[in-house]
Amino acid sequence: MKNFLFVMRQPPFQGSRIRESMDMIMTVAAFDQCVKILFLDDGVFLLKSNQNPDNPDLKTSTPLFAALELYDVEELWVEGESLAERGLDPSHLILPVRTLGRTEIAFFLAKADIVVNC
Repeated sequence: MKNFLFVMRQPPFQGSRIRESMDMIMTVAAFDQCVKILFLDDGVFLLKSNQNPDNPDLKTSTPLFAALELYDVEELWVEGESLAERGLDPSHLILPVRTLGRTEIAFFLAKADIVVNC
């Protein structure tokens, strides 16, 4: 079994990139690999509750994140500084997360066998 770490840095509603990343995450998890997701920078907005895109052609990614539990993806991490810089805290998010400090990120990345920047 490999340890996969998916790093989500992009804000929501930026085309199909998030959906494609979520498809990749769920596919890896379906093959019983260890999957962790780290939300950095504007990627923390992906988990913000009560989001509605301005463009009706874009859909919220909330149902995709809710489906992670079905794939046993339970390790969701956020960088605390990314949250604070954007005026958010864990209570504003749709799923429970664990928080890392900016100084811990390099060590966290080094523990993964495979890092995928989404």
